[in-house]
Amino acid sequence: MERFLDALLLSAGYNSALVAIGAALLGFAAGACGTFMFLRKRALVSDALAHATLPGIGLAFIVMVAFGGDGRNLVGLLLGSAITAGLGVLVVDWIVSRTRLAEDAAIGAVLSVFFGLGVVLLTVIQTMSAGRQAGLESFLLGSTAGMLFQDAVFIAVGGALAVAFTWALRRPMTLVSFDADYAAASGYNVRFVDIAIMGLVLAITVIGLKLVGLILIVALLIIPPVTARFWTERATAMIWIAGAAGSVSGYIGTAISASAPALPTGPIIVLVCAALMLVSLLFAPRRGVLAAALQFYRFQRRVHLRQGLLALARQEPIHDRMTLSVLRKAGLIRRDGVPTEAGRAQAAKALLDEQRWAMVRRLHADTTRAGSYDGVTPIEKVLTRDEIAEIDRRLGPPQEVTA
Repeated sequence: MERFLDALLLSAGYNSALVAIGAALLGFAAGACGTFMFLRKRALVSDALAHATLPGIGLAFIVMVAFGGDGRNLVGLLLGSAITAGLGVLVVDWIVSRTRLAEDAAIGAVLSVFFGLGVVLLTVIQTMSAGRQAGLESFLLGSTAGMLFQDAVFIAVGGALAVAFTWALRRPMTLVSFDADYAAASGYNVRFVDIAIMGLVLAITVIGLKLVGLILIVALLIIPPVTARFWTERATAMIWIAGAAGSVSGYIGTAISASAPALPTGPIIVLVCAALMLVSLLFAPRRGVLAAALQFYRFQRRVHLRQGLLALARQEPIHDRMTLSVLRKAGLIRRDGVPTEAGRAQAAKALLDEQRWAMVRRLHADTTRAGSYDGVTPIEKVLTRDEIAEIDRRLGPPQEVTA
C-alpha cells in the first residue's frame, strides 16, 4: 500500500512519474477523441485501425534497415504504422461502399488480414541478420519500461492537438453521429466529418502504440466514452467526462503497475478503465442499473397506490400485500383496512380523475389525446385548469367515499 501511495504521489522514481503523467495524458486524449467514434456507432473501426498498424511497423523496420539504419527509429516506426492504419481504414470504406458486405464483415476481414500480415513480417524480421529486432513485439501490448522524456512530450503535444481538433469539430461531428441525413441537409460534408473522426482516432492510436500497444489502445478509445455515456446526455460534456475517465484510468493503472513491478502497465490501465465503467454502470444517477431499479420500484409503488385508492373509492376488497403495505405506510388506511380521513379524500380524488379521463376519452376518441394519460401521473400535469373545470362541469357533483 505504501508503494502504491508513493506511485500515486509521483514519489516512486523519475521513470514511474514520467509514465504516470504520460499515461494520464494519453488516457485523456484517447477518451475525448474516441467519444464521436462511439457515438457514431463505429467502435469496431478503431479495432481494425489499431490492428492495421502492425504491418506498417514491420515494413518501416525493414525499410530503415535496408537504408543502413538499425530499424528502431520511433518516428519511422510510427509513420509506417500510420500509413498502413490509414490504408486499412480506406480498404474498409471501399469494401462497404463498393460491395454488398456490411461494415462489420469488412472490419473483420481487414483486421484479420492486416494483423496476420504484421505477424508474418515480425517473424521475418526476427530472422534478419541486420537491425535491432529486440523489443518490436512491445508494440502489441505496450511497454513503459523504456519510456523517455521525449516520448511523454510527444504524447502531450500530439494528444493536445487531437483534443483541440475534437473540440473545434464537435458540432459537425455531433450532428453526423446522431443524424447524418440532417447534417448533410444542413450543409456538412458527412464523408469529410467521418474521415476527420477516423483521422483523430488514427492519431491517438499511433500516439499510444508505444505505451499500451495496438491491442489495448482500442480499450482506451472506447471504454472511457462508454463510461461517460452513463453520466450525461450532452455530447460536449461527454468529451470531458470521457477524457477524465481515461486520464484517471491511465494514472491509477500506472500507479498500480509501479507498486507491483511484475504487473504489465497497459493491461492494468485497461482493467482500471473497465472498473470505472462497471461503477458507472451500477451507480450513475440517471442511467445506472441501481437508478433504473429504484425508478422502477417507485413507479411500482405509485401503481399500487393508485390501484389501492381506486379500490377504496369503489369499496372493493384489497388482497394484494404490497398494495396494503403502500397504503398503510402512506397513512391512508388503518391496520384493520379501514380508510383514514386522508385515505378517503385521496380515494375520492383518484376516482374523480378516472371519471375525468373517461370523459376526455369520449370527447377526444379520434385523437392521440385520449391515450396520453398513464393513470399514475396527476391529471393536473396532463390537462390545463380550464380543461379540468369544463370536464367537472360536464360530470356534475363528485362522489363521496364512505368508510
